[in-house]
Amino acid sequence: MSSIGLLSTPPLSSSAPTWQLAAATTPAVAPVVTPDVAAERLEPRVEEREGYWVLKEKFREGINVQEKVKIQREPMKLFMEGGIEELAKLPFEELDKVKDTKDDIDVRLKWLGLFHRRKHHYGRFMMRLKLPNGVATSAQTRYLASVIRKYGKDGCADVTTRQNWQIRGVVLADVPEILKGLAEVGLTSLQSGMDNVRNPVGNPLAGIDPLEIVDTRPYTNLLSQYITGNSLGNPTVTNLPRKWNVCVIGSHDLYEHPHINDLAYMPATKDGKFGFNLLVGGFFSPKRCAEAVPLDAWVLTEDMIPVCKAILEAYRDLGFRGNRQKTRMMWLIDELGIEGFRSEVVKRMPFKELERASSEDLVQKQWERRDYIGVHPQKQEGLSFVGLHIPVGRIQADDMDGLARIADEYGTGELRLTVEQNIIIPNVENAKLQALLQEPLLKDKFSPEPSILMKGLVACTGNQFCGQAIIETKQRALKVTEEVERHVAVTRPVRMHWTGCPNTCGQVQVADIGFMGCMARDENGKPCEGVDVFLGGRIGSDSHLGDIYKKSVPCKDLVPLVVDILVNHFGAVPREREEGEE
Repeated sequence: MSSIGLLSTPPLSSSAPTWQLAAATTPAVAPVVTPDVAAERLEPRVEEREGYWVLKEKFREGINVQEKVKIQREPMKLFMEGGIEELAKLPFEELDKVKDTKDDIDVRLKWLGLFHRRKHHYGRFMMRLKLPNGVATSAQTRYLASVIRKYGKDGCADVTTRQNWQIRGVVLADVPEILKGLAEVGLTSLQSGMDNVRNPVGNPLAGIDPLEIVDTRPYTNLLSQYITGNSLGNPTVTNLPRKWNVCVIGSHDLYEHPHINDLAYMPATKDGKFGFNLLVGGFFSPKRCAEAVPLDAWVLTEDMIPVCKAILEAYRDLGFRGNRQKTRMMWLIDELGIEGFRSEVVKRMPFKELERASSEDLVQKQWERRDYIGVHPQKQEGLSFVGLHIPVGRIQADDMDGLARIADEYGTGELRLTVEQNIIIPNVENAKLQALLQEPLLKDKFSPEPSILMKGLVACTGNQFCGQAIIETKQRALKVTEEVERHVAVTRPVRMHWTGCPNTCGQVQVADIGFMGCMARDENGKPCEGVDVFLGGRIGSDSHLGDIYKKSVPCKDLVPLVVDILVNHFGAVPREREEGEE
């Protein structure tokens, strides 16, 4: 692997100050001419009323159900005006009898990161946090463990594909107390669901990678602080047409998957100054998946929040609010054209200016993506990080406590979550490595040396908890992979992703082999759980989305199909032949 000279990190601390919108710089650029778009189409569809942004009455015809719920009552009032305190005092069955409070528990509470599991876990909630850059402390991890432990068999946690924690089993009556506990350890669940900005993703090796381009932690922290109003609520960006994803790229490995984010900051220099080129519009949905495209824009680091704000406001103001399958930001970009969309962003910049993209992209194009699982040296002399495999991201309370203890005893009390649902323990003194590797938790559950196929395994929640999932995913993913490993030996990484439904939270389109839940028919024509199989997704510098390989495969028939794919497309060797040769 070729090395590259390290770029000095801009003067920001990883413990960045609380966010404030400062005046942006004023680069000398020619004004951008707005393309020929009808003036009435560019009229903002929302307006500010009493501190919240609401859809104008003239634009309410044909809106979707979720938009109607937002109009009936502002979801952020549950947090910003104490509505959750009153809601939590009422018997759950009573809340379910009235449409307005039923909408609270099924829809509006998602603005507080609370997802009611009505179909498979009635009366229980999944709680999604904000964890910028996936950085957690041992104290935070212990607190989350204490919350889920209270719920016994109903309580567990997941590492998500956005470098984040989700905890399960939560009951509504406990939410006010949990929110206070989260604040005490520096966490929030605010604005992590529905039509909000998702967790800002960054390089999981930020600040410790000898080959990093820039430490992403200061930037993801600033983004999260802006998005949530320093955890007090930011209604300016809570009434988006749909969810919105953002990431900051810090290494050549593109661990952050920029091509599937609505906004990706790509490090680039211009005239000797460090900044970011911008990609926009990447997303997955049941009806369409699209890769992010260049906005033809470059910003200095001090302008990253103003441009994020401008892009979000353009989307908020002009985005379509009808069919939910056509409300992600790329649909607006398609309608206005990239120049038209860019012009709307420019209008919302503090000085109505935005520099064109730089040609000095700092991400090396030809780069073999490095594996972070296992033991690796840090840029700090005498220290290493240890990447642990968390099987399909599922963790119980005792194991969370165990990981927190390990982070304290062998590192500096820090854990790093990754988008592949794994965890990294940074800052381990080399003298302590052997003792760490002998820990029972690493030997029995969270191995730093998993098998090749297990290492690349990702799975969404599945129908154990999620009402939208068509099939069970996590246990099936593990079982199918274990069985496949008995049939073939693989010699190079193969990433297999499972998702329970077309919403593709498991991101099957970026996998080497993807499995999307569906209903199929068995050999007798009877309905059964099945998958659509995807093939050929790529991540990194030559990223592209995979394509359907075979539709409606019964889950019970998957093992021989996967074996065949691995042999014919990934050079796997049947174990019978391997043993015979020996």
